[in-house]
Amino acid sequence: MNSVEGKSILITGGGSGIGLDAARYFADRGAKVTVCGRRADKISAAQNLIGEACVGVVADVTNAEDRVRLIDAAVTHGCGLDALVSSAGNMYRGLITEVEENELVDIFHSNVIGGMMLTGLATPHLEKTSGSVIFIGSVHNRRAFPGASPYAATKAALEGLTRVLAAELGSKSIRVNCIVPGAVFTEINQRAGLFDDKDALTRLNSMSCLHALGRIGKTSEIAQAMDYLISAEWTTGAILDVDGGLGLGLTSG
Repeated sequence: MNSVEGKSILITGGGSGIGLDAARYFADRGAKVTVCGRRADKISAAQNLIGEACVGVVADVTNAEDRVRLIDAAVTHGCGLDALVSSAGNMYRGLITEVEENELVDIFHSNVIGGMMLTGLATPHLEKTSGSVIFIGSVHNRRAFPGASPYAATKAALEGLTRVLAAELGSKSIRVNCIVPGAVFTEINQRAGLFDDKDALTRLNSMSCLHALGRIGKTSEIAQAMDYLISAEWTTGAILDVDGGLGLGLTSG
């Protein structure tokens, strides 16, 4: 596999969680990283933490003008674009009898449509570098959690999108893949107002026994999988489970 050293990598949702640690991981390995998010304080902190290898852009992937500005910033910073990691996303939960249509539209916009539109804008640049796109799926499509149908539906859409775009963009030598993480501590549930940090971590740790490897994952371990998919030149259309075995449906006894 090729090294990511010198590559230009754009990571949405790069102000926290998986996106932030991925940005740190790639910058440490010599990549030029551009991160974005809606919260200016988080993006400023990310840029300061990572250093000169990172440019932070306050941007919302659901906003068309922000998407154009974001692609331009990444191409300028990295002298081109080698990879788009579509990590931005939100959580919305609710029983099917209680979900609200406007909330469903919002979560599809942030979790699916924003990434689709960014991929279209990135395509001319990725074609020049034989680059790649990575979507972030969810173990919610391996195990059914009642009340999570809105979120699970968006992540299922990303798996279908991965396969179609891999077929569509293969002739341009652009690879499209999807990572399906298991239980990893991020801020997604906290931003949705479902838990505070302490309760979110306690909830995740309680799921350790459901993972074949007996623990929840680390954000850096998802970054390792991204590294593989960015560098693997003959891998496209893959849905890569990086979940410690959570999706196996492990039962005790």
